[in-house]
Amino acid sequence: MANDQQLDVLNVMDQARTQLYHFTAVVIAGMGFFTDAYDLFSISLVTKLLGRIYYTSGTSKPGSLPPNVASAVNGVALCGTLAGQLFFGWLGDRLGRKRVYGITLVLMIVCSICSGLSFGHSPKMVMATLCFFRFWLGFGIGGDYPLSATIMAEYSNKRSRGSFIAAVFSMQGFGILVGGAVAILASTIFGTLFPAKSFAVDPIGSTVPEADYVWRIILMFGALPAALTYYWRMKMPETPRYTALVAKNAEQTRTDMQKVLQMEIAPEKIVLDIESPRPAMKLNEFRLFSREFMSRHGLHLLGTTTTWFMIDVAYYSQNLFQKDIFSAIGWIPAAKTMSALDELYRIARAQTLIALCGTVPGYWFTVFLIDHLGRYVIQLIGFAFMSIFMFALAFPYEHWTKEGNHIWFVVLYGLTFFFANFGPNSTTFVVPAEIFPARFRATCHGISAASGKAGAIVGAFGFLYAAQSQNKAKADSGYPAGIGIRNSLFVLTGINLIGLVLTFMLVPESKGKSLEEITKENEDIDDRIPAPSHGVATAV
Repeated sequence: MANDQQLDVLNVMDQARTQLYHFTAVVIAGMGFFTDAYDLFSISLVTKLLGRIYYTSGTSKPGSLPPNVASAVNGVALCGTLAGQLFFGWLGDRLGRKRVYGITLVLMIVCSICSGLSFGHSPKMVMATLCFFRFWLGFGIGGDYPLSATIMAEYSNKRSRGSFIAAVFSMQGFGILVGGAVAILASTIFGTLFPAKSFAVDPIGSTVPEADYVWRIILMFGALPAALTYYWRMKMPETPRYTALVAKNAEQTRTDMQKVLQMEIAPEKIVLDIESPRPAMKLNEFRLFSREFMSRHGLHLLGTTTTWFMIDVAYYSQNLFQKDIFSAIGWIPAAKTMSALDELYRIARAQTLIALCGTVPGYWFTVFLIDHLGRYVIQLIGFAFMSIFMFALAFPYEHWTKEGNHIWFVVLYGLTFFFANFGPNSTTFVVPAEIFPARFRATCHGISAASGKAGAIVGAFGFLYAAQSQNKAKADSGYPAGIGIRNSLFVLTGINLIGLVLTFMLVPESKGKSLEEITKENEDIDDRIPAPSHGVATAV
């Protein structure tokens, strides 16, 4: 009887109409992801500027970050993100989603500001300070992944749950877009106030001293949207599902549901099955990574971790180093023909164009279609078309580098971003928030997301070296010869194909079912339903 009453209470959440509170939650959680993307990807805009400011070589080439420094600056935040995803995911299941939700935002605000205030008596000390604060910035960003996804999943009704979770994640697109816009604005203002000639004309004067303010302003701006939403994030109530299924607090469940649903709920309606009279072990008694957990959710966890790893290898390779790809095909002029701020402007303009035409639309196609097509289908579509377009870039690569063909390369490259976001980059965030039991939900999402960041680290460090020219003389200063951009694109094609196969084999469909229906949290172990094949909701 208690089980039935508990289910009835949670069914109220699943059947509730979409209300203003759902959209408020999207904005509050989404501003965290806006900041995440801004902070993670804005560094790719300023790395060439950092090289010119702090590592002037005195040769015929503009200064550039040494390989070890470039790797650290690009990748250290990803390492912090991985650690934060594991830690805050675990903590969110132990202490509750709300109790740790504000901590992540404070870390992001403080470390964004401190990243821009990185000082030192030598270039090495400036970069070391920057990397220190970007690690802890990443740590805070990491916590946002499992907590935001879990909170949005547990607030939503089953009809539009996928769209709401995807909408939170889609704020990343706007973060990338605004990052480019801020860089364009800053480089334009400072370039106008402090004009400089190209490096070829004036190697020293091409980087004006005031350029040191530009990268700091760009990095610190990321603190603003996070700070604006801190108060509202702390006002959010705990999710009723956590309170009912994990904390088992009937009165608090009633209070939280009244806040979310904006309706009165009688105390006798909230009955939690805290002590079942039946001797059979309940599903929510087994431990994480126990034999029972692995038999029920092991393949699901394997599916969410491996597919997220694959998409992040490809996605972060594309995002963090698209400036190098555009330079290689000639869309961005040679560095020596520009001043430092001109180069920043060109890089920001190129990345903003890609975000505007490919990245942002891809996110919102997922938001509008995920509850109609389903997670499984969209993920398959995304991996398939990413593979096709990557191959189309790699196979005739020499053709794309010729004058007059650059625009079509950019179009195809933009389509890979579109199908990454109308595809696995969005769905790998949604699925882990739906298919695991409430008391493991944030932890399992954190593990899945951390696997993705491991892929991002591989992409950030690996592509930096792999994309170097096969001719050592043509490689960037300090770098060994690599396999070249063409072969790197072939590798990314193969990674996308592996993601396609793993999705087909391991990823379940969770469309249109309640979270309790998916996880079977109210059924005895002896009543377990065998897991069906791919494409069917199976998280039991």
